[in-house]
Amino acid sequence: MKRKTMIQSLPNPRNFIQPQANVFQPSSPTSTPPLAASNAPCCGELAAPADSCCGATEPTSISAKPEAKTSHADNRESLPIAIIGAGPIGLAAAANLIQRDQDFILLEAGQRIAASIWEWRHVRLFTPWFYLIDPASKRILQADHSWQAPDDNEVPFAKELVERYLDPLAANERIASRLKLNHQVTTISRDGHDRMKDGNRNEAPFLIVADTPDGPRRFYARAVIDASGTWNTPNPMGAGGIEADGEQQFQDHIRYGMPDVLDRERDRYAGKRVLVVGSGHSATGAVLSLVELANEAPETMIAWAVRRTNPAKLWGGGQADEIEARGALGTRVKAAVDDGRATLLTGLSIGAISEHPDGLEVFDVHGVSQVIVDEIIVATGARPNLNMLRELRLELDAATQATKALGPLIDPNQHSCGTVPPHGAKELTHPERGFYLAGMKSYGRAPTFLMRTGYEQVRSIAAELSGDHEAARKVELTLPSTGVCSTDLVNQERGDSCEITSSCETNVSIETSNRCEANG
Repeated sequence: MKRKTMIQSLPNPRNFIQPQANVFQPSSPTSTPPLAASNAPCCGELAAPADSCCGATEPTSISAKPEAKTSHADNRESLPIAIIGAGPIGLAAAANLIQRDQDFILLEAGQRIAASIWEWRHVRLFTPWFYLIDPASKRILQADHSWQAPDDNEVPFAKELVERYLDPLAANERIASRLKLNHQVTTISRDGHDRMKDGNRNEAPFLIVADTPDGPRRFYARAVIDASGTWNTPNPMGAGGIEADGEQQFQDHIRYGMPDVLDRERDRYAGKRVLVVGSGHSATGAVLSLVELANEAPETMIAWAVRRTNPAKLWGGGQADEIEARGALGTRVKAAVDDGRATLLTGLSIGAISEHPDGLEVFDVHGVSQVIVDEIIVATGARPNLNMLRELRLELDAATQATKALGPLIDPNQHSCGTVPPHGAKELTHPERGFYLAGMKSYGRAPTFLMRTGYEQVRSIAAELSGDHEAARKVELTLPSTGVCSTDLVNQERGDSCEITSSCETNVSIETSNRCEANG
């Protein structure tokens, strides 16, 4: 259809329909009287094309794309792969794509790479360097002879992880030239297709919208690896996965995650009554830091609230844990509870917080007062931000919100021994072809993620996107045993006598699918 320009006579003309817009033209207008013959062009003041006149019949068109616009679908394969998140897993994805000569863009919401880890840079990891460095990233760094590889057996602080490994990797020109900081992704969709529309969905490129200091920007990609993590969407402190009554009201006294109680935030907690909520490694670390703070500020008082009634899992595998530092966490925190330096409140499901003349009063779900404190640290894990993926067709596990095929392999309600079978692109596939969740976000709400797992994920995904399907399917992973079996602990919760014994190590290929059985 030839584009026609519609001019409206208005008393006070204002900008409205632009000349380049495609305006619907009825093929047989009934309300317009025929024009009288004259020497003027048949379309009035405007000259018509030689093959057209005002009375000629033309096909109608609604919302046709301007002919000058280039369709991204026409050159989809030439578009880059988009990586969301420049943390350890996102940077590892970039390194693996570089090794396979694949183009990519790397979008990071923060002002620096690894922005989430930088928030808890004061924390010593329990995993040694051997498990923290991605093989493809290591090859890239070693090509730059100025990089000094750390000792495999050393256990670093998070700050060292960033400064000694991630910062040098991100500074590599092949990554730095594709890295875009301060790009908060708000939506990922298919170009021209909302969640409902089929059309040519799998042939359409991905459309990514990001908020930037200069306003929203759009990017097109042939595939997406979402490695944005879960740090910025922490779980609330209330029971049942919802906020406790008053949780929003008293945000000034609530801190999520792992605050730096010994340095940057020392004044906030020194000499205060502090409640730590949660039963994972983050909560354990917070309790131990507060115990250390109390050695310097004796008026500091520590309460630790957990929902479980049996604290056995809090103590971990101890000497049976193949990661020494992780096993030591449980041993140390048990000693702190045993000698009264921290008070453990078991079976506590928090329902509400209210103001008290002497601080904040915390109630259980039955409305019974449990403790009065000055500050609360909520270390109850995190959940994935799925709002940015609302226009994509995903299959997620009902319990964990992990990728559907991965969910049963990592669900702490089901699997034993803290082990996870190797998995890669095949297990991380969604109905939205070319889209992958990787890293912590692929685990949804499950708390058992280790960095080495994410590295193997993105190695497999990069191989799949490069067309090397054989390499993508061959996934191998060796993870250290936790030294504690979930099924043993379930038996203890039920009152059965079951000794916690050392569990087996995960070291299988996906073809064999060997599962670690509980020892007990």
